[in-house]
Amino acid sequence: MSGAITNLFRKKEKRSYQIPEYLSSKDKKKVAEIIRNAQRDDGIPRTTQQSIPFDRMFQDGICRVGTDYYTKTIRFQDINYQLAQQEDQTEIFEEWCSFLNFFDSSVHFELSFMNLATDSEKFEKSIAIAHRDDGFDEVRDEYTGMLKRQMEAGNNGLTKTKYLTFGIHAESMKIAKPRLIHIEMDLLNNFKRLGVQAETLDGRERLELIHQEFHMGDDQKFFFDWKWLVPSGLSVKDFIAPSSLNFKNGRVFQMGELWCAMSFLSITASDISDRMLADFLSMESTQIVTMHIQSVDQTEAIKTVKHTITELDRSKIEEQKKAVRSGYDMDIIPSDLATYGNDAKALLKELQSQNERMFLLTFLVLNTGRTKQELENNVFQVNSIAQKHNCSLVRLDFQQEQGLMSSLPLAHNEIEIQRGMTTSSTAIFVPFTTQELFQSGKEALYYGLNALSNNLIMVDRKLLKNPNGLILGTPGSGKSFAAKREIANAFLVTDDDIIISDPEAEYSALVQRFGGQVIKIAPTSEQYINPMDINMNYSDDDNPIALKADFILSLCELIVGGKEGLKPVEKTVIDRCIHQIYNHHFEDPRPEKMPLLEDLYTALLKQEEPEAKNVATALEIYVTGSLNVFNHRTNVDINNRLVCYDIKDLGKQLKKIGMLVVQDVRFVSR
Repeated sequence: MSGAITNLFRKKEKRSYQIPEYLSSKDKKKVAEIIRNAQRDDGIPRTTQQSIPFDRMFQDGICRVGTDYYTKTIRFQDINYQLAQQEDQTEIFEEWCSFLNFFDSSVHFELSFMNLATDSEKFEKSIAIAHRDDGFDEVRDEYTGMLKRQMEAGNNGLTKTKYLTFGIHAESMKIAKPRLIHIEMDLLNNFKRLGVQAETLDGRERLELIHQEFHMGDDQKFFFDWKWLVPSGLSVKDFIAPSSLNFKNGRVFQMGELWCAMSFLSITASDISDRMLADFLSMESTQIVTMHIQSVDQTEAIKTVKHTITELDRSKIEEQKKAVRSGYDMDIIPSDLATYGNDAKALLKELQSQNERMFLLTFLVLNTGRTKQELENNVFQVNSIAQKHNCSLVRLDFQQEQGLMSSLPLAHNEIEIQRGMTTSSTAIFVPFTTQELFQSGKEALYYGLNALSNNLIMVDRKLLKNPNGLILGTPGSGKSFAAKREIANAFLVTDDDIIISDPEAEYSALVQRFGGQVIKIAPTSEQYINPMDINMNYSDDDNPIALKADFILSLCELIVGGKEGLKPVEKTVIDRCIHQIYNHHFEDPRPEKMPLLEDLYTALLKQEEPEAKNVATALEIYVTGSLNVFNHRTNVDINNRLVCYDIKDLGKQLKKIGMLVVQDVRFVSR
């Protein structure tokens, strides 16, 4: 619309072109047609392809806008900021300030925050549990359905992604490419210093990203291959352009069947909270928040501020002269003039003596809705968030098309509405909220929804720096359910062995449903496991007896008790007996001849040291006494992939020993 209005005041220059006579009549017709088309080109786009501002996308991810502007895009992940401690937040904020100060005035960059509808088919494929034809595929389908429902209930089918696009002016691609690569490496290193995972998009990924923005309201898939361009005669714009763009009035437009509106944030607050951007991004609707940031040359910024101070001082002198002529005190001047003067001097001090630079910020918001009313509701919600932070959201009247093109991740800003801000005031729009954990690997397990972003948490713990886990919560908060869900998920998705120590007898039903082995260990039970079990795979080293000796020493130390535990002499005689027993066993390693605690007890009685007799006496109740539940050979299947040890009825005297034995049995069953 704005382009049409501008055209009313533009004088169209008429030119005459002479077609060379040496051309054939056919070629002359072609040239004449080209000339007529060129003369009809008044700069107003008449197709959706013409509206897209870039000229060429290269396969390596570099995009040329116009004749001399080149850009690249980096996708970056989130880190925990909103939930971090105060000192951690301060450290992240200072690092982000340093990040912004990296950009000089020759580099324009854009931060894009996209809340886009998830491609349900692609998402379902990433979380679907593959069939294995083991009798549990029905359960896998049910679990996949649960994951899909959680996704839809959690974030309304939205995927939240973040991008940084930067661009420079250069005479040619040859000149631009090495500098873009240098800036890219510096940015990736800066992200790494922040603890942020980041990766550069190639040409196809950038086209797919633009396609997602242009097709937010439909289910059209992105199909593209570079080799299709030459034979088809099409350009990359033909593969990403929306079906239609209808700028019917100055306040809203339609992109396909989706209603959209572009607005800019008018920053009028003197003090902005670091929660502001997070509040915008927490909206559960399809939207795109864009921040165009341009660094100002430090010398020019200081010169401009000094000039402003001079003008304010001149105005102050004029006001003082008026006051004197009117008979008033010369110190009585307009409050705004005094405030602006103090602010300008404070700004000059920051630029000269502190680590502050000057930036020009354009903050744009693209809201969408299936209907015009839904769109207005979403715009109202965003405006409410802005007002909560003492700012206002202003509709881009008659600049909707320019606003839409400025929201593309091209670092190309067509909106000439900028707010000057220092480094710290720009950095207050911290782009980090909470770290996302979504790994799409084959063995990624579901762990719930992110409390801040509502995105699914899917993780393969074996790929994390620390694969261990701990479930904490108040009674009745769902700790056991969370454990059962993870057990079921691991059984259905992975080939891992699962060993359960069940002190409350609450996992038996789940284990039996998956065909696992439930072992009830109790004084009255007829199921036994032998703590003396060993095989050649017991240790990753060449000496399994040494590792087994360490376990039996721990067991004896628990049995003997006392504050000091086993004495050095007692450890020596126990170790001697263990080697005697197992060396004899490996001469004829049949399962029916596996050593028992009774063999250790007998070996200790044969030793001459009195300390050996003391240890043997302590073992006696566990060998021939009433607590001899662990003095039997194993008679259950501990090689089952899913094993549950029910130790509820062991009692206080045996429970600690039972827990220790269960942890050791996993080495034997490997």
